[in-house]
Amino acid sequence: MSLFLYVFFAIAGLLLFLFLWSMRKPHRRGGALPDAGILEERGPGSVAHLPQIQQAFADSDFEFLFERAQSSLVRRVRRERRQVALAFLSAVREDFDRLLHTATIISVLSPEVAALHEFERLRLIVKFNLRYRIIRMQLHLGLAPIPRLSRLSDLVSGLSVRMETAMKELGERAALAAELASSLDRRGGDVA
Repeated sequence: MSLFLYVFFAIAGLLLFLFLWSMRKPHRRGGALPDAGILEERGPGSVAHLPQIQQAFADSDFEFLFERAQSSLVRRVRRERRQVALAFLSAVREDFDRLLHTATIISVLSPEVAALHEFERLRLIVKFNLRYRIIRMQLHLGLAPIPRLSRLSDLVSGLSVRMETAMKELGERAALAAELASSLDRRGGDVA
């Protein structure tokens, strides 16, 4: 075999190893990563913190640090910001899982959920998981995947809006059904 093939297989093996390594479940090491619950709020969710994450990876911040700080401090800041981004990513994952759980409940309560909706949910899960894994791998490699992180956050925000709309429609139907039942009860009392 030629040297080119050995190099090709080595690079392919390394990429496969990194991909598989990024897919493993993160384990907690004595407080190495901040708790993802710190970033989570009731209301807009973790996605509301995306501007802070974008600012943390802004080139201007690193240029400022590079000009005024020692290289060890710059490396430490990069490492800590990467850990914060990973915590943010975990919180976005929790938001997505919570929204999927809500979608499951809504689909059980809504009679007109078709197989098409279920296929859409499956497609959304695959899309989210693929993007999530790629971003985690890029963060572990020391890259700043801000555009991908932004698209992932947009995906979760879109799902959140869809769930709120579905819940509102479900609530309106329930209110209409309760009003209809109440009016039927009143009519039944007058007739008898």
